[in-house]
This record gives sequence, structure tokens and C-alpha cells, in this order.
Amino acid sequence: MGKQKKKKPTNGSSTIALNKKARHDYSIDDKFEAGVSLLGWEVKSIRAGKVQLVDSYVIIKNGEVWLVGAHMTPLIQACTHVIAEPRRERKLLLNKREIAKLHRHTANEGHTCVCLALYWKANKVKAEIATVTGKKQHDKRAAEKERDWNKQKHRVLKSG
Repeated sequence: MGKQKKKKPTNGSSTIALNKKARHDYSIDDKFEAGVSLLGWEVKSIRAGKVQLVDSYVIIKNGEVWLVGAHMTPLIQACTHVIAEPRRERKLLLNKREIAKLHRHTANEGHTCVCLALYWKANKVKAEIATVTGKKQHDKRAAEKERDWNKQKHRVLKSG
């Protein structure tokens, strides 16, 4: 008889970090899944939940896609032998067809690319990036009114 492997307990969500500000400020056009090239200390910081995507965005430079402005706070014990840069540019891994599509979308005026979320997929860190257009102030107000109306509607249906 062989040994049985113990299964790791899985917590319900594989999401590491969300960029809620991006969903509020922009209307999402197209989404992509990209791998993220990370250093060892960054993976340790991610596992500890020390990631922020608030002011992050995505740029295309020399045919490569880069995540700029994502903040990963270094852990003290992980960075004893490495000089850690919390806001360094991190390379996103996409195929050429996806990079070309991103480049076409962002070439239009008023369009940009942002990172919406970081999450685990198996043992890899993936980034959900999207091409977006900026919302006007009245669009934000309309979205907020619609959200409030849906909450009220849900309460009435739940109680009745």
C-alpha cells in the first residue's frame, strides 16, 4: 500500500488583488489574461497579501507589455539579500496576436489599458488586464444610481 497525499484546503477565492477604482473610473471594452513575470520576493509578498493595484496601468514598449505602478510591499525576511523595488515594472506574458490587439485598441484616442485583478491559476500568478475608455462624471452618477436601484429592488424582493 502506498502513501496517500493530503489535499491542501482551498479557500473559496483565488483572487489576490482587485483594482476597484478602475471599474469605477473606466468602462471596460475587452479583457485579457496575462501571465506575470515575478521575482522570488514578489511571490512571497503576494502570498502574504501585500499587493496594491490602485494606480497601476499597462504599457506596450518595444513589442512587450509591462505592468507599471503595481505596489508589492517586500517582506523583511524575504529581502535580506536582494534590493527590493516595490513599484518596479513587471513584464506581462501575452502572445503576439494579443499584443497586437492591445496595441490597436490603445492607439485610439481615449483608450488605455489597465490591470483589473491579480489571481492564482494553479500555481501561477495571472493578471486580468482590459482595454478601457474613461467614463464621464455623468456616466459615473448613472452607474451609481443603477447600483442603488438594484440594491433596493433586491431588498424588496427578499423581504416580500
